[in-house]
Amino acid sequence: MGRERTGRQGRGTPGVREDRGPVRYGPPAPGPGLPVLPELAEVLAAAAGGGEPEPAGGSAVLREAARAYWDRRGLHGGPEHIAAAPGTSPLVLALIAAHGGDVLVPRPCPASWIPQARLLGRPAYQVPTPAECGGVPDPYALLETVRRVRAEGGSPRLLLISVVDDPTATVAPPELVREACEAAVAEGLHIVSDETWRDTLHRPHDTVLLSPAEMCPDDVTVVSDLAGALTPAAWPVAVARFPDTRRSAVRHARTLDILTALGALVAGPVAAAAAHALREPDAVTERVRRAAALQARVAAEAHRAVLASGALARPPQAGRHLYADLGPLRSQLAARGVTDSLELEEYLTDRLGAPVPGGHRFGDELGALRVRLGTGSLLGSTAQQQTESLTAAEPLELPHVAAALSMFRAALDELR
Repeated sequence: MGRERTGRQGRGTPGVREDRGPVRYGPPAPGPGLPVLPELAEVLAAAAGGGEPEPAGGSAVLREAARAYWDRRGLHGGPEHIAAAPGTSPLVLALIAAHGGDVLVPRPCPASWIPQARLLGRPAYQVPTPAECGGVPDPYALLETVRRVRAEGGSPRLLLISVVDDPTATVAPPELVREACEAAVAEGLHIVSDETWRDTLHRPHDTVLLSPAEMCPDDVTVVSDLAGALTPAAWPVAVARFPDTRRSAVRHARTLDILTALGALVAGPVAAAAAHALREPDAVTERVRRAAALQARVAAEAHRAVLASGALARPPQAGRHLYADLGPLRSQLAARGVTDSLELEEYLTDRLGAPVPGGHRFGDELGALRVRLGTGSLLGSTAQQQTESLTAAEPLELPHVAAALSMFRAALDELR
């Protein structure tokens, strides 16, 4: 209960690296490991000559493209209820500020959520998730937490969730989403649903995805970072869809005020590329489909390697990562001087040659030996190799993918 320690500050401590914990060294979202889609690059280049900035919250063109994107997913509304920002970090920060009150988040949760709440001076109360998935809190634990916070004088008003989750790469079952949202709304909480990864489902025809906004349309603001599936992370843009209510209109206006004060405006060329991606032309939808299918195969192989080592992990259902618990290997890791997730982060990052953020970055306890393992780095180190991975009928048989997976397995196997 309450604020949890999420890292150790190494500044000024002899023999301790400075990057062991500070927020500025926190992990970015898992990268796709794929080159930029040429069609999007052409759109951005064509718009590069424009010198006019986008207005706060995004232009009418960008907001209309986002409206149509959500409309195709059953979330209807007008462009006047949409706001855009250069990435989810400033957007979620503005939403937290606009809503006021204390914040509740699942444990674990995306790396930026707790630091954003604390930056605004808000307590971030973590709520356990059920065994089958991450991203959405256990409904009974949520109710208990809300009532305990209020008994202690707190004012919980906002619940952040991710039905398709970073860091766990799981998809919350519809019944859990429904129960958690009903509990939150009954307690007067507004819900921010991060749906950045909804277009990265590994088995889209077999996975039922329920947006909280489908069942609680007046009480849910939906957020999506286009870097999840549609645009490169180097072109930051995220969009938020607000409910069509008088109260949300006030929060929408407040959010725009905050984005303006922050100077958090989407760059014009990026907005043009983002609007094009949100319209989902054939080239974009084909890339999204191929990328999700490729990540599904690579992530499944990585998951098998984790289990073979004796570690634990939920089967990845979306995204380009998985969340591994190396707790069963604690004694073997301790023999190598690894006793917490900070040390595990350094150990595996060194052996895999790619960032392996520890669970402390996501709100898990420092003593829990958990890490987020990205799969994008397994697809190749050059644009040519990555393109081969994307187009191959049997990507796991490509020499560069096979070699990367072999190194991945070896790093884990040596811990057995």
